[in-house]
Amino acid sequence: MLQLVTVPCLADNYAFLVHDSVTGQTALIDAPEPGPILTALRQHGWGLDDILLTHHHWDHIDGTAALVEATGARVTGAAADAHRLPPLDRAVAPGDRITICGESVDVIDVPGHTVGHVAFHFPDSKLAFTGDSLMALGCGRLFEGTPAQMWDSLTRLAALPRDTLICSGHEYTTSNGRFALSLEDVPPALILRMEGVERARAAGQPTVPSTLAEELATNPFLRARDPAMKAALGMADAQDAAVFAALRARKDKF
Repeated sequence: MLQLVTVPCLADNYAFLVHDSVTGQTALIDAPEPGPILTALRQHGWGLDDILLTHHHWDHIDGTAALVEATGARVTGAAADAHRLPPLDRAVAPGDRITICGESVDVIDVPGHTVGHVAFHFPDSKLAFTGDSLMALGCGRLFEGTPAQMWDSLTRLAALPRDTLICSGHEYTTSNGRFALSLEDVPPALILRMEGVERARAAGQPTVPSTLAEELATNPFLRARDPAMKAALGMADAQDAAVFAALRARKDKF
Protein backbone atom coordinates (compact mmCIF):
# COMPACT_ATOMS: atom_id res chain seq x y z
CA MET A 1 0.00 0.00 0.00
CA LEU A 2 1.29 3.43 -0.94
CA GLN A 3 1.49 6.22 1.61
CA LEU A 4 -0.86 9.12 0.79
CA VAL A 5 -0.24 12.75 1.74
CA THR A 6 -2.84 15.44 1.06
CA VAL A 7 -1.23 18.83 0.33
CA PRO A 8 -3.40 21.97 0.60
CA CYS A 9 -2.55 24.50 -2.11
CA LEU A 10 -3.77 27.95 -3.19
CA ALA A 11 -7.06 28.96 -1.53
CA ASP A 12 -8.94 25.67 -1.72
CA ASN A 13 -7.02 23.22 -3.95
CA TYR A 14 -5.49 19.89 -3.05
CA ALA A 15 -2.51 18.11 -4.52
CA PHE A 16 -1.64 14.56 -3.50
CA LEU A 17 1.63 12.76 -2.95
CA VAL A 18 1.90 8.98 -3.02
CA HIS A 19 5.05 7.25 -1.80
CA ASP A 20 6.34 3.71 -2.05
CA SER A 21 8.52 2.92 0.96
CA VAL A 22 9.99 -0.12 -0.82
CA THR A 23 11.30 1.63 -3.93
CA GLY A 24 11.53 5.10 -2.40
CA GLN A 25 9.61 6.49 -5.36
CA THR A 26 7.13 9.36 -4.99
CA ALA A 27 4.48 10.69 -7.35
CA LEU A 28 2.40 13.84 -7.33
CA ILE A 29 -1.14 14.12 -8.65
CA ASP A 30 -1.84 17.65 -9.88
CA ALA A 31 0.45 20.61 -9.33
CA PRO A 32 -1.45 23.76 -8.33
CA GLU A 33 1.63 25.57 -6.97
CA PRO A 34 5.17 24.46 -6.13
CA GLY A 35 5.74 25.87 -2.65
CA PRO A 36 3.54 23.66 -0.45
CA ILE A 37 4.45 20.57 -2.48
CA LEU A 38 8.19 21.13 -2.17
CA THR A 39 7.73 21.78 1.54
CA ALA A 40 5.87 18.49 1.96
CA LEU A 41 8.58 16.62 0.04
CA ARG A 42 11.31 18.13 2.25
CA GLN A 43 9.39 17.32 5.42
CA HIS A 44 9.18 13.66 4.43
CA GLY A 45 12.66 13.46 2.95
CA TRP A 46 11.31 12.40 -0.45
CA GLY A 47 12.31 13.15 -4.00
CA LEU A 48 9.73 13.40 -6.77
CA ASP A 49 9.72 10.91 -9.64
CA ASP A 50 6.38 11.48 -11.39
CA ILE A 51 3.73 14.17 -11.83
CA LEU A 52 0.29 13.06 -13.02
CA LEU A 53 -2.06 15.75 -14.35
CA THR A 54 -5.83 15.21 -14.38
CA HIS A 55 -6.80 18.18 -16.58
CA HIS A 56 -5.56 21.45 -18.01
CA HIS A 57 -7.01 24.11 -15.67
CA TRP A 58 -4.35 26.45 -14.33
CA ASP A 59 -5.04 25.62 -10.68
CA HIS A 60 -4.04 22.01 -11.35
CA ILE A 61 -0.95 22.55 -13.52
CA ASP A 62 0.71 25.91 -12.79
CA GLY A 63 3.31 24.44 -10.44
CA THR A 64 4.49 21.83 -12.94
CA ALA A 65 7.42 23.65 -14.54
CA ALA A 66 8.95 24.71 -11.22
CA LEU A 67 8.56 21.21 -9.79
CA VAL A 68 10.16 19.62 -12.83
CA GLU A 69 13.06 22.06 -12.59
CA ALA A 70 13.51 21.33 -8.88
CA THR A 71 13.13 17.55 -9.00
CA GLY A 72 13.45 16.27 -12.58
CA ALA A 73 10.08 14.55 -12.28
CA ARG A 74 8.49 12.89 -15.33
CA VAL A 75 5.16 14.46 -16.38
CA THR A 76 2.18 12.34 -17.45
CA GLY A 77 -1.12 13.62 -18.81
CA ALA A 78 -3.84 12.93 -21.35
CA ALA A 79 -2.74 12.82 -24.97
CA ALA A 80 -6.05 14.47 -25.93
CA ASP A 81 -5.13 17.46 -23.75
CA ALA A 82 -1.41 17.64 -24.61
CA HIS A 83 -1.89 20.90 -26.51
CA ARG A 84 -2.95 22.71 -23.32
CA LEU A 85 -0.99 20.85 -20.66
CA PRO A 86 2.62 21.46 -19.70
CA PRO A 87 5.10 19.49 -21.84
CA LEU A 88 4.44 15.79 -21.33
CA ASP A 89 7.04 13.08 -21.01
CA ARG A 90 4.30 10.48 -21.27
CA ALA A 91 0.95 10.98 -22.99
CA VAL A 92 -1.77 8.52 -21.99
CA ALA A 93 -5.23 7.62 -23.20
CA PRO A 94 -8.27 6.27 -21.37
CA GLY A 95 -7.90 2.55 -20.83
CA ASP A 96 -4.11 2.71 -20.55
CA ARG A 97 -2.41 1.00 -17.63
CA ILE A 98 0.84 2.57 -16.44
CA THR A 99 3.21 1.87 -13.56
CA ILE A 100 3.66 4.50 -10.86
CA CYS A 101 5.63 3.91 -7.64
CA GLY A 102 5.77 0.22 -8.50
CA GLU A 103 1.98 -0.05 -8.76
CA SER A 104 -0.28 -0.52 -11.79
CA VAL A 105 -2.46 2.53 -12.42
CA ASP A 106 -5.53 2.67 -14.64
CA VAL A 107 -6.28 5.80 -16.68
CA ILE A 108 -10.04 6.50 -16.66
CA ASP A 109 -11.87 8.82 -19.05
CA VAL A 110 -13.90 11.35 -17.01
CA PRO A 111 -14.99 14.23 -19.31
CA GLY A 112 -17.59 16.72 -18.21
CA HIS A 113 -15.81 19.41 -16.22
CA THR A 114 -13.44 19.57 -19.18
CA VAL A 115 -13.06 17.47 -22.31
CA GLY A 116 -9.89 15.43 -21.96
CA HIS A 117 -10.13 15.12 -18.17
CA VAL A 118 -8.78 11.83 -16.84
CA ALA A 119 -8.71 10.15 -13.44
CA PHE A 120 -5.99 7.84 -12.12
CA HIS A 121 -7.00 4.69 -10.24
CA PHE A 122 -4.47 2.83 -8.07
CA PRO A 123 -6.42 -0.40 -7.42
CA ASP A 124 -3.88 -2.04 -5.10
CA SER A 125 -3.76 0.99 -2.80
CA LYS A 126 -7.50 1.68 -3.25
CA LEU A 127 -6.96 5.28 -4.39
CA ALA A 128 -8.70 7.20 -7.17
CA PHE A 129 -7.50 10.69 -8.11
CA THR A 130 -10.53 12.29 -9.70
CA GLY A 131 -9.54 15.95 -10.06
CA ASP A 132 -12.69 17.96 -10.70
CA SER A 133 -14.92 15.10 -11.88
CA LEU A 134 -16.31 13.25 -8.85
CA MET A 135 -15.77 15.45 -5.80
CA ALA A 136 -16.63 15.24 -2.12
CA LEU A 137 -20.44 15.61 -2.02
CA GLY A 138 -20.39 17.04 -5.53
CA CYS A 139 -18.97 17.06 -9.03
CA GLY A 140 -17.22 19.64 -11.15
CA ARG A 141 -19.07 22.36 -12.98
CA LEU A 142 -19.58 21.56 -16.66
CA PHE A 143 -17.28 24.06 -18.35
CA GLU A 144 -16.73 22.06 -21.55
CA GLY A 145 -18.62 18.79 -21.42
CA THR A 146 -22.29 17.87 -21.39
CA PRO A 147 -24.44 16.50 -18.57
CA ALA A 148 -24.53 13.16 -20.39
CA GLN A 149 -20.73 13.04 -20.50
CA MET A 150 -20.41 13.85 -16.81
CA TRP A 151 -23.03 11.28 -15.87
CA ASP A 152 -21.14 8.65 -17.85
CA SER A 153 -17.96 9.68 -16.05
CA LEU A 154 -19.59 9.48 -12.63
CA THR A 155 -21.06 6.09 -13.51
CA ARG A 156 -17.59 4.76 -14.36
CA LEU A 157 -16.19 6.03 -11.07
CA ALA A 158 -19.18 4.73 -9.10
CA ALA A 159 -18.35 1.23 -10.34
CA LEU A 160 -15.00 1.20 -8.51
CA PRO A 161 -14.76 -0.77 -5.23
CA ARG A 162 -16.71 0.95 -2.47
CA ASP A 163 -13.66 1.22 -0.20
CA THR A 164 -11.77 3.28 -2.78
CA LEU A 165 -10.59 6.65 -1.47
CA ILE A 166 -11.80 9.45 -3.74
CA CYS A 167 -9.03 12.06 -3.84
CA SER A 168 -10.61 15.10 -5.45
CA GLY A 169 -9.14 18.48 -6.19
CA HIS A 170 -10.84 21.04 -3.95
CA GLU A 171 -12.14 21.81 -0.49
CA TYR A 172 -15.71 22.37 -1.66
CA THR A 173 -17.37 19.90 0.69
CA THR A 174 -19.14 22.43 2.90
CA SER A 175 -20.76 24.29 0.01
CA ASN A 176 -21.57 21.04 -1.78
CA GLY A 177 -23.16 19.75 1.40
CA ARG A 178 -25.31 22.85 1.79
CA PHE A 179 -26.72 22.19 -1.66
CA ALA A 180 -27.34 18.53 -0.86
CA LEU A 181 -29.18 19.52 2.33
CA SER A 182 -31.40 21.89 0.33
CA LEU A 183 -32.84 19.09 -1.79
CA GLU A 184 -36.15 17.40 -1.25
CA ASP A 185 -34.53 14.10 -0.26
CA VAL A 186 -32.00 14.27 2.59
CA PRO A 187 -30.79 10.86 3.78
CA PRO A 188 -29.79 10.55 7.47
CA ALA A 189 -26.27 9.61 6.36
CA LEU A 190 -25.89 13.07 4.80
CA ILE A 191 -26.83 14.82 8.03
CA LEU A 192 -24.27 12.76 9.95
CA ARG A 193 -21.63 13.38 7.33
CA MET A 194 -22.16 17.12 7.39
CA GLU A 195 -21.74 17.15 11.16
CA GLY A 196 -18.34 15.53 10.63
CA VAL A 197 -17.48 17.99 7.86
CA GLU A 198 -18.26 20.93 10.13
CA ARG A 199 -16.07 19.49 12.90
CA ALA A 200 -13.20 18.88 10.51
CA ARG A 201 -13.31 22.36 9.02
CA ALA A 202 -13.57 23.98 12.46
CA ALA A 203 -10.37 22.13 13.35
CA GLY A 204 -8.68 23.21 10.12
CA GLN A 205 -8.64 19.67 8.76
CA PRO A 206 -9.35 18.68 5.14
CA THR A 207 -12.54 16.81 4.28
CA VAL A 208 -10.83 15.18 1.28
CA PRO A 209 -10.33 12.32 0.54
CA SER A 210 -13.59 10.50 1.15
CA THR A 211 -14.59 6.91 0.49
CA LEU A 212 -16.64 5.97 -2.52
CA ALA A 213 -19.10 4.34 -0.11
CA GLU A 214 -19.65 7.74 1.53
CA GLU A 215 -20.21 9.36 -1.85
CA LEU A 216 -22.66 6.70 -3.00
CA ALA A 217 -24.71 7.21 0.16
CA THR A 218 -24.65 11.01 0.35
CA ASN A 219 -23.47 12.68 -2.87
CA PRO A 220 -26.63 13.95 -4.57
CA PHE A 221 -25.16 13.59 -8.06
CA LEU A 222 -24.37 9.91 -7.58
CA ARG A 223 -27.85 9.54 -6.08
CA ALA A 224 -29.42 10.60 -9.40
CA ARG A 225 -30.18 6.90 -9.93
CA ASP A 226 -31.71 6.48 -6.46
CA PRO A 227 -35.51 5.94 -6.65
CA ALA A 228 -35.95 7.99 -3.46
CA MET A 229 -34.17 10.97 -5.00
CA LYS A 230 -36.08 10.62 -8.26
CA ALA A 231 -39.42 10.49 -6.46
CA ALA A 232 -38.55 13.49 -4.29
CA LEU A 233 -37.71 15.52 -7.38
CA GLY A 234 -40.91 14.48 -9.15
CA MET A 235 -38.87 12.54 -11.71
CA ALA A 236 -39.74 8.97 -10.72
CA ASP A 237 -39.84 7.72 -14.30
CA ALA A 238 -36.92 9.75 -15.64
CA GLN A 239 -33.65 8.34 -16.91
CA ASP A 240 -30.72 8.61 -14.52
CA ALA A 241 -28.88 11.02 -16.81
CA ALA A 242 -31.88 13.35 -16.94
CA VAL A 243 -32.07 13.43 -13.15
CA PHE A 244 -28.37 14.21 -12.97
CA ALA A 245 -28.82 17.03 -15.49
CA ALA A 246 -31.64 18.51 -13.40
CA LEU A 247 -29.53 18.34 -10.24
CA ARG A 248 -26.53 19.90 -11.94
CA ALA A 249 -28.68 22.75 -13.29
CA ARG A 250 -30.02 23.39 -9.80
CA LYS A 251 -26.52 23.39 -8.32
CA ASP A 252 -25.37 25.92 -10.92
CA LYS A 253 -28.03 28.33 -9.64
CA PHE A 254 -27.62 27.54 -5.94
